[in-house]
Order: sequence, then C-alpha cells, then structure tokens
Amino acid sequence: MTPEELKQRLDAGDNLFILDVREPNEYQICNLGGHLIPLNDLPKRLGELDASREIVVHCKMGGRSAKAVDFLKQSGFANVHNLAGGINAWAERVDTKMAKY
Repeated sequence: MTPEELKQRLDAGDNLFILDVREPNEYQICNLGGHLIPLNDLPKRLGELDASREIVVHCKMGGRSAKAVDFLKQSGFANVHNLAGGINAWAERVDTKMAKY
C-alpha cells in the first residue's frame, strides 16, 4: 500500500489497524498513531492483533514491516498490507511537516 493510498483510506474513515513494528525510541520521534509492537516482539504479542481487521504494517523504510507482513500471513492473518517506503515515504509524500530521522 502506498502512503497516498493509506492517506486516502484513513481520510475516508476506513477501519484500518495501523501496526508500527519499529522500536519505542523511533516511535517517539514520529508516528502515525498506530499500535507499537517492535518486530522482535511480534511473535509473542500476536494475541494483541485481531485477524478479522485489515492491518497496515509500517516501519522506517519498509524492510522490517515486509518481514512482519510475511510472518503475519504465515500466522493466519489474511488482510495485511505493507506501507511501501515506510514512515519515511509518508513523511516525504503525505505529511511533509513530520520529523524525519
């Protein structure tokens, strides 16, 4: 999912679950208001996620979230998307006032 598609879906009021798989210190710099579960914690925190919801996963640039999407799909989550380019792409193309790191 591109940052522009995510923005359009959020603006439309779609019930998306935003999953941030970065580290807490990264979340403090900038975030999309999503649910923070660092990638390494994801296997033991799967119970915090609802498989019936549409989930958009992001990290800084898209690598960690791609791993998370693969893991979630293998764990039975069907409706999962990776935010292409991560929060960096969001900051460059959607919210240019957002802090970058």
